Amino acid sequence: MNTAVNAGRVALVTGGGRGIGAALCIHLAQNGFRVVVADIDSENAAKVATELGKGHVARAVDVANEAAVVDLFNDVETTVGPVSVLVCAAGLLIMPGGERPLIKDMAMDIWERSYAVNTRGAFLCSREFLRHREATPVPHGRVVFFGSVAAQLGGYRSSAAYIGAKAAVMGYAKAFAREAAHLDITSNVIAPGLIDTEMLRSTVTSSGALAAAAQNIPLGRIGTVDDVTAAVDYLVSPGAAYITGNVIDVNGGYRMQ
Repeated sequence: MNTAVNAGRVALVTGGGRGIGAALCIHLAQNGFRVVVADIDSENAAKVATELGKGHVARAVDVANEAAVVDLFNDVETTVGPVSVLVCAAGLLIMPGGERPLIKDMAMDIWERSYAVNTRGAFLCSREFLRHREATPVPHGRVVFFGSVAAQLGGYRSSAAYIGAKAAVMGYAKAFAREAAHLDITSNVIAPGLIDTEMLRSTVTSSGALAAAAQNIPLGRIGTVDDVTAAVDYLVSPGAAYITGNVIDVNGGYRMQ
């Protein structure tokens, strides 16, 4: 990506304190964006922003809290600048005792919390982004949501709450694409497959499980965060101006359509 094209553009990444979100913050900063690292864990967010260097900032936010998200955008738009790129990477996979809760045993709080973070959070953040861009348009506006191969396949290690929440995001992103199109804002979804992150490893209960899983992937390996950042890199670029309402699979062929 041409860093000169991105000079002065602000990218806000939720869930930026660790995992894929942190990797995206690093990658976007390296490509010229001024990055806002937003995460519920203020210490992790601050650590990532410090590593990015001067000009990048951290903000603590619970994306499931409407007032907190409104305050976040009001603050960033005033003190940092208009957000050009929103990446909704904040996500939550609840595994009580390290096990996937079955539907028949699932407590309501697990269901509600899964939707609050994964779905409501994406809605609240994108809604505030759209409201601000209606008031102050920007060139090359981009929103990138995160779905999951689990939502596409019904999941194996993920709970029904996580699967349902991510499936909802994938549908919502298309509705958002239609309503934001008049501002030349694109809206797309990254649907990662098996990516080597803390979240994936939390679902592994036996040694050798990742190696065994890799055998079912046509490309023969578990994905990396770099595989994901490369896809996001393209979607937020000016070159992706005519791509919207799409789900981009990053799964090594684990699911083909």
